[in-house]
Amino acid sequence: MLTRNSSDVIVVGAGVVGAACAYYAAGSGLRVTVVDRGSVAGGTTGAGEGNLLVSDKEPGPELELALLSTRLWTELAAVLPPEIEYEPKGGLVVASDASAMAALKDFARQQEKAGVTAEEVPGDRLHDLEPHLAPGLAGGYHYPQDAQVMPALAAAHLLRAGGDRVDLRLGEEVTAVLTGATGEVRGVRTSAGEIHAPHVVNATGTWGGELARLAGVELPVLPRRGFVLVTEPLPRVVRHKVYAADYVADVASGSAALQTSTVIEGTQAGPVLIGASRERVGFDRTLSTEVLRRLAAEATAFFPVLGTVRAMRTYAGFRPYMPDHLPAIGPDPRVPGLLHACGHEGAGIGLAPASGLIVARWLTGDEPPLDIGPFRPERFASAAS
Repeated sequence: MLTRNSSDVIVVGAGVVGAACAYYAAGSGLRVTVVDRGSVAGGTTGAGEGNLLVSDKEPGPELELALLSTRLWTELAAVLPPEIEYEPKGGLVVASDASAMAALKDFARQQEKAGVTAEEVPGDRLHDLEPHLAPGLAGGYHYPQDAQVMPALAAAHLLRAGGDRVDLRLGEEVTAVLTGATGEVRGVRTSAGEIHAPHVVNATGTWGGELARLAGVELPVLPRRGFVLVTEPLPRVVRHKVYAADYVADVASGSAALQTSTVIEGTQAGPVLIGASRERVGFDRTLSTEVLRRLAAEATAFFPVLGTVRAMRTYAGFRPYMPDHLPAIGPDPRVPGLLHACGHEGAGIGLAPASGLIVARWLTGDEPPLDIGPFRPERFASAAS
C-alpha cells in the first residue's frame, strides 16, 4: 500500500519537463511524487520565453523530438486551461542579405524533407506577415508549426491535471538518492525526510549533473546564461516569433563566449520579449549592460517601432547545456531505476511533452514513441571509455 512517503515514481524537478513527466506518468495510472527545492517553474522554466519551435532545429533526433512535441502540445492545449496561453502563431526567420537568404533556403529544404513545413517569403512580402519589420531585408521563411505558451502556467497546469495521482512536495531539497543492496534505486532523502519509490526521474534541468552525482553517475550538464528584455504592454506590433537567420547557428554553437542574435516576439498579455543571448559563465546572475545594449540595438534594427518603447524589466536564466546539444532522456543503466529528463538547453519547454511521454512509456513497459538511442544518458561515459 502506498503512503504519502511512497509512490511508484519520484520526479525531481517541478519545471515544465518534470511536470510533463508527472502528467504522462499519472495518466498511465502511476502514483507520482514531484519534489522540488523551490517552487513550481522556479528555475529555467520560469525564465523561459515559452518557445515551441521546430524552425531552429536541423534534421536529426532533436527535430524528431520537436515534431512529436508539436503534436502533443496541440493535444495538451485542447485539455489544459486557456491560461497556459498556447498560441500557434508560427515563426518567421528573416535573412538580412542575399547570402543569409541562400543559407536559410538550403536549411529549410533539409527541414522539409524531415517533415517540417517551411514557406519561403520574398523580401517584398515580409510586411504581409510583419507590417512593422524594417525595410530592405532579403526575405525569410515562415514556419506555421512554431507556437508559444506561458511556461510557468503550463508547468503548473500540467501538474494540476495529474489530479490526486500527483503529490507535489515543494521546498524540499533532495540530499541523497537511496539505493538498495544491489545498487537499485529505492527513493530519495530530502530535507524533510525519506520518500520511497523504485524509480527516480532526474528532471532538474541545469542542475541535472548535481542530481546525477547524488546517484553516483556523471552527466555533463552545464549552465548557459541568457537574458531577456521585456517591454511595456503594447498593441500587437509583433505577430509571430521573429528571429534572425544567424540565431540557428548560435543555438548549435558550443562556444562559451557571448553570442547574441535577434529574437523578438509578442505575447497575449501585451509585452514584447526580446532576446537572445548565450554565454557560459557558470551560475553568475550579474546583470550585463553589454548584453542588454546588444539586444536592444538588434531588436530596434529589425523593428524600428520598438525604438520608442520602454523596457520594463529584464531577467536572466540558465539553459541546461549538453556537449552534443541533445538532452538525456530515459533510463540510466548505471543505476537501475534512475531515469533522466534533462539537458534540453533552450528547448526544454518545447520538448517537454515528448520527453515526459518517453519517460512514462518506459515506466509502464510500453514502446517509446520514437528511437531514444540518441538521448541515452550514459552516452558520454561510453565515449570516454
